[in-house]
Amino acid sequence: MPPAHTGASVIPGASTPSLPASAPEAHEPGRPGYRRLSLALFAAGLATFALLYSTQALLPAISEGFGVTAGQASWTVSAATGALALFVLPLSALSERFGRTRMMTCSMVIAVGVGLLVPFAPNLEWLIALRAVQGAAIAGVPASAMAYLAEEVKPKALVAAIGLFVAGNSIGGMSGRLVTGWAAQAWGWRGGLLTVGLMSLACAAAFLVLLPRARFFRPASLNPRAVGRTVSGHLRDPLLLRLYGIGALFMTVFGAVYTVIGYRLVDEPFSLGQGLIGSIFLVYLVGTVSSAAAGQLVARLGRRGALYLAVTTTAAGLFLSLAESLTAILLGLVLITAGFFAGHAVASSAVSRTAKTGRAQASALYQSAYYVGSSAGGTLGALAYHSAGWAATVTLALLAVAGVVTITLYGSHAARSARIAGLPAA
Repeated sequence: MPPAHTGASVIPGASTPSLPASAPEAHEPGRPGYRRLSLALFAAGLATFALLYSTQALLPAISEGFGVTAGQASWTVSAATGALALFVLPLSALSERFGRTRMMTCSMVIAVGVGLLVPFAPNLEWLIALRAVQGAAIAGVPASAMAYLAEEVKPKALVAAIGLFVAGNSIGGMSGRLVTGWAAQAWGWRGGLLTVGLMSLACAAAFLVLLPRARFFRPASLNPRAVGRTVSGHLRDPLLLRLYGIGALFMTVFGAVYTVIGYRLVDEPFSLGQGLIGSIFLVYLVGTVSSAAAGQLVARLGRRGALYLAVTTTAAGLFLSLAESLTAILLGLVLITAGFFAGHAVASSAVSRTAKTGRAQASALYQSAYYVGSSAGGTLGALAYHSAGWAATVTLALLAVAGVVTITLYGSHAARSARIAGLPAA
């Protein structure tokens, strides 16, 4: 799975009003409430991101089961990520009015409930429709979780709390693919989806039992006009637009590669089973390391230097994956994953630093662009593979990489011109 954004201080509505001395204190490490809160959000991230990408490792089996092409089956992933992209911004606004815990609880209940129906979809059309509903429901979790943490946790403990939530997202995305792969090998793709649905049900139950009630949330009135002004302001900011484009293009690469790789490995000369194909997603662990290293890369190379290194690494992995060797393909996936996660971490953190106001909306717009890229990459990558094989998918991904390079070069030029003119660097 793809990772969530960690700019906790960026969430508006994270009010900390003056409270009397007898009022409850915010959560901090060492207290039972903090442990419960951290474990609850870890469980939420695990459940929702396992569900979000649950069909990705099963696409070859779904294609065979319904007698459809890779491009058609890929919509079971793209519909979920596309709906998430569409709903994350409005649900972040609704959470300001109705509360973070209520939004997360409703989202979890709906997403898991639909997840238990998904294995029984009678045809591809129903499967895609259910996955779209599921993606829309899942959007309520990232839209609310960061604001909840910003309100309920002491500032000095915020990074650790958000880190655990992000870990749940990452592990959920990986384990959802892994579990469905091995379960599908034993019981078919429907059994794989049912298994991940039951796993998510257990995680959702843990979330509901563990999550402490919100003590510092103050509802705000819905003001669509004000939200619209904030969003339009972000969309007129050249640097934010470049960062949104970079996030979308990086995710286009990632979506294309990981949607299609199962088809390549199930075909000759590899002929891998569903369990082994699901295990490929253990490569995600490399992304955890490269995400953590992104801060050090930016400190050494600057933001644009880190992006150049990320795209170079990603491109090298794409070229390596063209080899007819399983070892070379796996090494290529390692490089693609490391480059993607590093680039995503650099771009997403830059969004939080760039937006001076309305940072929640700025982050939500980035997430929207990011998941639009995922949907586009998954569908276009599968269509390219169906038309001309893995080389066509790699060509599509390399075009997206070239887009990142172009945007970054333009940013370097704009910054140089601003310095010459004595203006703030963009």
